[in-house]
Amino acid sequence: MLDAKVAKLLNEQINKELYSAYLYLDFSIYYEAEGLDGFANWYMVQAQEERDHAMLMLQYLQNNGAKVSLEAVAKPDKTLASLMDPLKMGLEHEQYVTSLIHNIYDAAYSVKDFRTMQFLDWFVKEQCEEEKTADDMIKKMELFGGDSKGLYSLDSEFAARVYTAPSLVL
Repeated sequence: MLDAKVAKLLNEQINKELYSAYLYLDFSIYYEAEGLDGFANWYMVQAQEERDHAMLMLQYLQNNGAKVSLEAVAKPDKTLASLMDPLKMGLEHEQYVTSLIHNIYDAAYSVKDFRTMQFLDWFVKEQCEEEKTADDMIKKMELFGGDSKGLYSLDSEFAARVYTAPSLVL
């Protein structure tokens, strides 16, 4: 049986991951409206990834006899005024999610819940990758996004991203 605090934090994280999916879906819609189908694709794939993170946590709770409690998912409230806004907001959001994962890990560590710590190891690594990718996207946009040919090239690069479901064994 999972510690009550750890289970509560994992349940809250399910909601945060679903919010992340909503946020990235909102970014995708923004870029689609701006005519940047590649950027839209990149964030659509990101939304799918975040949804799967929530589902992994949900399954983990179920597999460990914990009650799953779903709450309403907040509507994204970010104002997107420039092509750079979603990229910067994405990095900021990933840094926030990293702090949430670390908080759950710390709670699991404090009660010697090694199973949950092992489960969260994948998410810790994933967050490192997410932050680096978000930072790299900002750097590329700063370098190439101001030029129409460069922006076209970036859009083409982001259009090539395909969804790959996580292969985490619960």
